[in-house]
Parts: sequence; structure tokens; C-alpha cells
Amino acid sequence: MQKGNIGVTTENIFPIIKKFLYSDHEIFLRELVSNAVDATQKLNTLASIGEFKGELGDLTIHVELGKDTITISDRGIGLTAEEIEKYINQIAFSGANDFLEKYKNDANAIIGHFGLGFYSAFMVAKKVEIITKSYRDGAQAVKWTCDGSPEFTIEEIEKADRGSDIILYIDDDCKEFLEETRISELLKKYCSFLPVPIAFGKKKEWKDGKQVETAEDNIINDTTPLWTRKPSELSDEDYKSFYSKLYPMSDEPLFWIHLNVDYPFHLTGILYFPKVKSNIELNKNKIQLYCNQVYVTDSVEGIVPDFLTLLHGVIDSPDIPLNVSRSYLQSDSNVKKISTYITKKVSDRLQSIFKNDRKQFEEKWNDLKIFINYGMLTQEDFYDKAQKFALFTDTNDKHYTFEEYQTLIKDNQTDKDGNLIYLYANNKDEQYSYIEAATNKGYNVLLMDGQLDVAMVSMLEQKLEKSRFTRVDSDVVDNLIVKEDKKGETLEANKQDAITTAFKSQLPKMDKVEFNVMTQALGENSAPVMITQSEYMRRMKEMANIQAGMSFYGEMPDMFNLILNSDHKLIKQVLNEEESACQAEVAPILSEMDNVNKQRNELKDKQKDKKEEEIPTSEKDELNNLDKKWDDLKGKKEAIFIGYASNNKVIRQLIDLALLQNNMLRGEALNNFVKRSIELI
Repeated sequence: MQKGNIGVTTENIFPIIKKFLYSDHEIFLRELVSNAVDATQKLNTLASIGEFKGELGDLTIHVELGKDTITISDRGIGLTAEEIEKYINQIAFSGANDFLEKYKNDANAIIGHFGLGFYSAFMVAKKVEIITKSYRDGAQAVKWTCDGSPEFTIEEIEKADRGSDIILYIDDDCKEFLEETRISELLKKYCSFLPVPIAFGKKKEWKDGKQVETAEDNIINDTTPLWTRKPSELSDEDYKSFYSKLYPMSDEPLFWIHLNVDYPFHLTGILYFPKVKSNIELNKNKIQLYCNQVYVTDSVEGIVPDFLTLLHGVIDSPDIPLNVSRSYLQSDSNVKKISTYITKKVSDRLQSIFKNDRKQFEEKWNDLKIFINYGMLTQEDFYDKAQKFALFTDTNDKHYTFEEYQTLIKDNQTDKDGNLIYLYANNKDEQYSYIEAATNKGYNVLLMDGQLDVAMVSMLEQKLEKSRFTRVDSDVVDNLIVKEDKKGETLEANKQDAITTAFKSQLPKMDKVEFNVMTQALGENSAPVMITQSEYMRRMKEMANIQAGMSFYGEMPDMFNLILNSDHKLIKQVLNEEESACQAEVAPILSEMDNVNKQRNELKDKQKDKKEEEIPTSEKDELNNLDKKWDDLKGKKEAIFIGYASNNKVIRQLIDLALLQNNMLRGEALNNFVKRSIELI
């Protein structure tokens, strides 16, 4: 028996292995099984070139659980005592820190090396044994034993067959890895598609009311997964079945892309377009990254652009640089090339489907929309390609490319300044009356109800020349697309003041909602009262919900305009009745206000050429008193209008109808509206 020392202290190598090389203890199983696969494939290679002339036989790798052990067995090339010395012991000859320093810039040089993968075993094992015999003629079987200290033993033993058995004596704080369900779960996660059969126990069947083991090995992996095969060999059902295997209980994918490139890098895989409708985050991290069919991670942000992380599927490439534990990506030019390639393949595939089967593309647009919009918002080169197949959908469910839609609306929806006005709604039901008013004028209205449409609107206004997006409820229909200078207001100032004060006083109090009441001449056939919201302020508040740094707008109250149609007979009726009812009280107040205003103007004219310090204190006091008196008179006048309005059910009814039309009438206010409606009927 030979005894030896690995060459460093326990305080050096094993803590460093645990802390730096492997970020997750469960990785040990992947590394050890991957090493067994490497050993098996090397034997296959030797046989193919005539350097191994023996019988290959069954090459299945076995994973077995004992009371306190896990054993990984293969019939690969095995190791000699000299090779154990080279690949196991010398890994730390120059010290663990020197070892890490040596390979820090060339992680690929040690990925898959037996020694490195093997040392992950000490994350979960208090003792590890290697029982191995080389494939070489006349080779002597040996057993290597180490308890995690710098000491090891190596002895000659009898072993009938070639290959290696790695036996892990599981540490007391890692007993979870002795559970059959836990190992089964890890094998499924990391080893489902390894290119050599992996057996974990025996298959089971129901017999006499219970599950019993059969004599047949339980093979847990598919050695030739779909992405390793030629697309010409595969049917649509093959792709759908594989997707179902990767993502059980998921809806069928929309379509897919089979990746296969050999130059300037190696990459295979299948990317699926899932049905993604709303929640972006929940659908991320569904692409599985493999390195030669060994599972690495499902976090691929470093490989594909952010928007492509919405895709599902598999990418397999030996050219993606990984650190020692295969768990994190490193910076490399190949990553950028792969990212660019995948982006191009995705856009080409979408363009192809749109061109060859537009009907199918339009039918799937609602599922594709969030994915494509996300890409256009975040990836400039994707926008350049996607603008040819991205679609607008109008409120009649018709679809248009950006270019088609410009052609559709340019004659009727261009304003007096030459801007193309894109009218849109984000809720067909809530904005029905506004949509109807716009379509009655011959306008087309887009439906933009997607999660990212607020951001899309802002982006498209920058991308599309002389174009502006306006929501249909942002103004009265005649003001949505101004084609000529408007005529002035027809109501006199005193009448405007009277009617707006009356209506404003009867608006219900709402949390973080403010109304600006105004009059406009909208024609006798338009609604008597309308509510609109400024396009700019509403959009800023919506952007605050999805964009950091705009919270200021999110805290501001919602600002609405309550527009009184001075041409409508009901508004005229209310105004006439208000003037009749209030004239006797208001007339002397108005006369006094005119007198006070006249005195104020005379004083201001007298002071206009003087500096502040040149104005006598008596004149300043007089002006302040006049201002106060004017405010008092204004308050008395408004109180008269408010008193009238409080007893006018038509005013409250018109306000509530406008609120109801905008889904803003709730609770007690809605109940009062219903009661008042019954009374008026």
C-alpha cells in the first residue's frame, strides 16, 4: 500500500474547492456522472480508431445508493496508478491558490477534467474511494482512498472489469443525498440528455398492490435528444412532444427554430415561441443551456439578448466559456457572436412565417405581441428587422404592418401641421363611446391594450417621422385631429363662470383625482358633458408604473377635463335657468366687482412706472384691500351659483352620466345616481 500527501493543508484546498470552484453542493453529481461519460466516450473514440480492440459491451453508467454511500460506476477507459497520480494528486502540487491562479484565464482547459470534477465529491463526502482499472492490456487495478485531509492511500486490488467506481461516503450534514427522490431529481435535472445511458436503480412495476423492482435497468436519460438530430428527420409532433417533455403542463408552443451551426462557433439547439401574454418575469429563465449535452444553467442572460429570454427551449454549445463549476458565463467574443446569430435566426423565422403564412401569423399575434414588442424596445437591430412584420391591430380586429397603416390613415388623419395622428384605445368597452365618435368621423382607431404598449407608443413617436399617438378619450373628437384653426369660445366670460362653477361644485370628491371644468362649442349633436384626460399627463403616469426614475409622475393626482358642450340644449337650459334663478342676487355683486376691478386697474396704471420702493405704503394697502374685497365678492357670487346647483338634479345627473361613461362612478355616488334616475323618470 502506498501512502501519500496531496501537497497542501486541509485548510487550503478543500475550503477553496467548496467556496470558489462550486457554488452549489448538488453540482457534485453532475460532475462525477459527466466524468464517467467522458471516460466512456474516450473508450468509444479509441475503439473507432483501432487503439482499443476489445469488446465494448454494455457501456451503461450506473448510479447506486447504499446505506451511507453513492456509487457512480462506468466501463470506460479507467485509470492506472500513474494516471491517478497525474489527474488526482497533482491537481494541487503547487498549492490550491496557485492552481486557481493557473487556470483562472482558461477555465475551458479544465472543464471535464477528471481531477477537477472528481474533487467536487468532497463537498458532500467525508471519504471518497476510486476503484479503477485501465482499459490497457495487463493493467493493474488500484484503489485510491482519501478522507478529505491532505493524506491519501493507494493500493493494488483485484477488479475483473475495466472502468471506474467512485464511492462517496456521504457526510452527516449531507444525508439528503442518500434519498432516492433527491438523487432522481438531480439526475433528471443535470443528466437527462447525456450521450451515454445512465441507469439509476431498476425499473419498477405494480404487483400485488405495491411497486416492486424488475430486473431491467432504469435508464433516466435520452442519449439522442431532439436538438442533436437533423430537422429533416423530425415531424411537428416530435417538436411538440419534446416541448411537452421539457415543460410539462404547458400550452403548445406557437412555433420553433432548430439551431445548427458549425462555424465560426459550434451551436445546436431548439428555441420555442411560447404563448406569452402578460407577465414577462414569470416566463423568463426557461432556456436551458447545455455543454455537450451536460446541463449547465437556465439563466442565459449572458448568452442571448434580454428579450430572447422569453423564449423556451435548449441551447447546446461547447464554445460558450464557463467558469470551473460550469455555473456562470465569462466574458468572451463567442458569446456576442452567438447572441447575434440567435437574434438573426429569430427575426428571420418570424419574417418567414409572416411572409409565407400571414393568416397564421395574425392568428398568433396576440401571443407573439409582447415578445416582439419587448425585442423592439430593447434591441435596436431587432427593431430594424421587426418593423417589417410587427403589426398594429385596430378596434375591428384587422391587422396592418406599420407601412400599411400609414397608407391607410394618411389622407384622413393628418393634422394641419402635417403630423400623422394615430388614434388608439386601450379598452374597447370602457372607451366605446369615444371609439364610436372617432369612427363616425371616418377615423380608424388602434387597439393598444398590451402590457408594453405604453412604452411602444413613446418609442414609435420617435421612430416614425412626423407621427403622434393620441388616445381617443384624451380630447373631444373634433380636437383629436385639428385640421384647421378653431373658432373661439362662444360663451361670454360671465356665463362661462356661472356654468363651470355650478358643475364643478357638484363633482364628487375622489382620492387623487382633480377636475378642470371648461366649456366648448361642440355642436348640438355631441354629448352635453364629456370627460377627457390629457394625453401627456396620462402617459407620464403610465410610464411611471413601468420605468424607474419617473415615480414623481406616479404620485401626482389624475387630471381630467370635464367639458360642457355649450351648443347642447341641456347645457343651454341649465345656463338659462341658472341665470334666471340667480340674476337678482348676482347682478349687484357683479356691479360691485366691476367697480372694484376698475379701481384696481386705475391704481395699477398709476404704479406701473414706479419701482417697488417708490410706491407709497397707503397705495399698497389700498390695493391689497381691493384684492381682498374682490375675492370676497367672487366668493359670494360663487356661493350663489353653488346654492343653485345643489338643488339642480339635472346638473348632478349630467355629471354622473359622464362619470359612468368613464367607469368612474362607484359606491355611494353610483347608488345616488340610480335613485335620482328613478326620480327623474
